[in-house]
Amino acid sequence: MLWIEKYRPKILTDIAGQDPVIHYLASFAASGTVPHLILTGPHGTGKSTAIECFAKALYQDNWELNTSVFQTADLFLLGKTYIEHDDRYAHLYQKNQSLITNFKYIIKWYASLRPLDAEFKLMVFEDAHALTRDAQQALRRIMERTSTTCRFIFSTTNQSALIPPVTSRCLPLFFSPVDRKVMLRYLMTIRQQENSGMHMCSDDDLELIVEVAQGDMRKAILLLQVALESGRCQDLFGIAQSETANITTSAIDALKKGDVHNAIRRLEALMIEYGLSGSEVFSEIRMIAQREYNHPSLAVTLGNAEFRIHHGNNEFVHIGAFVSGVREVFT
Repeated sequence: MLWIEKYRPKILTDIAGQDPVIHYLASFAASGTVPHLILTGPHGTGKSTAIECFAKALYQDNWELNTSVFQTADLFLLGKTYIEHDDRYAHLYQKNQSLITNFKYIIKWYASLRPLDAEFKLMVFEDAHALTRDAQQALRRIMERTSTTCRFIFSTTNQSALIPPVTSRCLPLFFSPVDRKVMLRYLMTIRQQENSGMHMCSDDDLELIVEVAQGDMRKAILLLQVALESGRCQDLFGIAQSETANITTSAIDALKKGDVHNAIRRLEALMIEYGLSGSEVFSEIRMIAQREYNHPSLAVTLGNAEFRIHHGNNEFVHIGAFVSGVREVFT
């Protein structure tokens, strides 16, 4: 069993490192007064878990019946095929209609269902940054018409991808990267509970895991499980070196050779094929740059790019601008 499931928080107060957000959610659940919400923050900081725990606190045993979760990234990546083959939507699928028409029909249908023993139900959109502008415009009108019986919750790593008419109707709650001290204590607790004859990791090894995880609790727990079960506590960098990191390294190597087209294609592949946001791509670049390219101009170019990407919707434009700017560093 994966430890990220085994140690998944069951109640709001079990979520580590997000005290301000948990305070608001617990208050909403206790009072029963819930606004539309946007939960934003990096991967592995507890957004999806918080939504589930919030629904349990709000509805108790009926939480699943009063919570509709839509995986928007899958829906808009796979299109009508996803709708046709998903048991939740197959009976609503209209073959001769477009994807956006099917999407609007499905959301309206779920929004029209009456909540069970409650004043309203939750409509949750995971990876909300994957919603097209047309889909968001449709949601804006549905939010207006069903505000008495539905509360909409958008979970995203990139709030700027949501249009102003949607964000203005929601209260934003930010999940920050988990503090290193909080993460270290959590990993120590897991290590103590799992001390059953497996290989041991020292406190120094745990600190290295925290450093590699960069505030991502899910990644940290996965690394700890692999390290303990494989006995590779001394080779954590090899464990942590992901496929996306390898692609990022190849993109930077292409830039060093002056191959701008190849570099852009590989960085864009991280967003298209691996589902990373533009900010996460820059985070991958930063980790590679800190390890292999201690160049002040590269750090400045990367910092400017990370600043700009939070003030615009088209992440591909910012990736291209960064590549063009960093090319001068290597020439």
